[in-house]
Amino acid sequence: MAKPLRAPDIIELRAFCLAADLGGIGRAAVALRTSQPAVSKRLRSLEAIAGAKLLERSSAGVKLTAAGRRLYPEARRLLDQADAITDLLGTLGATKETLRIAVSHTVGEYHLAPELVAYQTRPGIQRPLELTAANSQAVRRMVVDGRAEIGIVANRLPDDPEDHLEELELLDDEIVLAVPEAHPWHRRETIGRDEFLRTPLIVRDPGAHGRRLVDAVLASFRERLATPRLEVGSSAAAKREALELGTPILLSALALDERLDRLYRRPIEGLRFRRRFLVVCRSSSELRASERDLIEFLRRRRLNVVPSAQPAAEG
Repeated sequence: MAKPLRAPDIIELRAFCLAADLGGIGRAAVALRTSQPAVSKRLRSLEAIAGAKLLERSSAGVKLTAAGRRLYPEARRLLDQADAITDLLGTLGATKETLRIAVSHTVGEYHLAPELVAYQTRPGIQRPLELTAANSQAVRRMVVDGRAEIGIVANRLPDDPEDHLEELELLDDEIVLAVPEAHPWHRRETIGRDEFLRTPLIVRDPGAHGRRLVDAVLASFRERLATPRLEVGSSAAAKREALELGTPILLSALALDERLDRLYRRPIEGLRFRRRFLVVCRSSSELRASERDLIEFLRRRRLNVVPSAQPAAEG
C-alpha cells in the first residue's frame, strides 16, 4: 500500500469532519471562522493526499463518499485527541483556576449547554468552566488522568475496564430506532425483531457508546445487527444521511426531535437498548465546594431514577 506524500494537517481533517457533520462547506467555514474558499482549498489538499474523493458535492450540500466514510471515524478520533492535548497545554501555564468538565458527545451536543448557561447565570458563580467533548471512554480517561475534575459519561459496558471512578446517576437515555417518512417502516406501529436484525441500518461508528451498547445487548441474545448500510461519526450526520437515503437509523433518544428531524421513533419487538448517563470523578471527598455545587445543580435538574444503570433488553 503506497504511503501518501505527506501526513494530513489537523486543520484539513477538522475542515473535512465539520463539512461532513454540518452538511456543507459554507457551514464548515462559518464554524471555523474562515472563508468558504479557504475550506474548499483544505478539502482539495486532503483529497490530493488521500488520492480519492472524500466528499460528494451538490447544490444541496455535501455527503461522504465511500472513501470519506472510511476516513471519518479515524479523523474524528484524532481530532478528539488533538483537542484533549490542546486543552492540557492550555492548563499547564494557567494562573486562573478553571473547573474542567469532560462530557460525552451526545450530552455535550443535546443536553448540557443550556444547563451550564443556567448554572453560570446564578448569583455568586465566578469560577470559569472549560468544556471538552469526547466519547465516553476518552472522558473517563481524562478524569482518571486528572485532565478534568468532572466527567459526564454513559454507563460502563460489560467489557469496559474498571477505572475505579466514583459514579453518580444523572440522566436516563435509550438508543432508539428512528424511521424517515420515505421508508415503509414509517407506516408500522412496531418493527418485528427478525426484520430489524436483517435490515441494513445507519448506525454510529464502532467506537461510539451507543453502538457498543446495541452490540452488547444483541450479543447477550447471540444475535447481531446486519451489516450497516452506513457508519457515521455523529448523530447529526446520521440524521442527515437517514433523510438523504430514506434509511432507518439507531441513535440516542436525547438526539431525536421528531418534529424537527422528520424522523419517527418505532419500537422493536422484544428489544430495548437502555442506558444511563453518569457524573464521574476520582473521589467526591476530594471535590471542591464549587465542583460539588455544579454536580448537585445538574442532578437536581435532570436526575430521574430507574431501577438499573446496566444495559437492558426486554424479550
